[in-house]
Amino acid sequence: MHIGIVAGTGPAGRGLAARLALSGARITIGSRSVERAELCASGLRSEIAARGVHPSVRIDGGENADCAEADVVVIAAPWEAAEATVSELVEALKGKVVVSMANALAKVRREMVAVMHPRGSMAEAIQAVLPNSFVSGAFHHLPAGHLIELERTLDSDVLVVSDYEKATEVTCDLVKMIPRLRPLVVGSLSQAAAVEGFTAVLVGVNKRYSCSASVRLSGVGDGA
Repeated sequence: MHIGIVAGTGPAGRGLAARLALSGARITIGSRSVERAELCASGLRSEIAARGVHPSVRIDGGENADCAEADVVVIAAPWEAAEATVSELVEALKGKVVVSMANALAKVRREMVAVMHPRGSMAEAIQAVLPNSFVSGAFHHLPAGHLIELERTLDSDVLVVSDYEKATEVTCDLVKMIPRLRPLVVGSLSQAAAVEGFTAVLVGVNKRYSCSASVRLSGVGDGA
């Protein structure tokens, strides 16, 4: 599978790129700066090769538009820039499955709180910008710092939302590529606000208790 990660040079994008590449995917990391994207891709290839785990990973860098050539596209831009970023790719992403991992959060005094988007959620906002794409939301509750720590085993559920069965299936397959992650389909994009907003709760828990809590729902069968 070829996976494009738009605005993928940040910690979350790099971590997701590395873990998916280790699972055998071909990765294109996009950026407004080709040089930044190529440097990011080169750094990940070197880091993985140094670990002696998978020396032949396929990670390339390019413009954000280059990501549209992939089978599935992940939007890893900061939430403030996500809509503007995808607005430049409307035609290129037509007919594509597009996964939003953006959380709209802001620091208020000593804690992070969810920012209520006029559209309801970032996933819904991105779908509005990309009316001819199949948008899903996923990967919201995986800390960027943990994603990039490749020696760390991720043991978490990933809540998936979408209005399209095609996007739901493709996104679940994407999640399953990363060991110990379990996709759980929780509904349509109308559920995205609750999913994204809960990220603020997790940030607060992790800060208060100096831990690395993630989402793991009990009572769900292994066949989920």
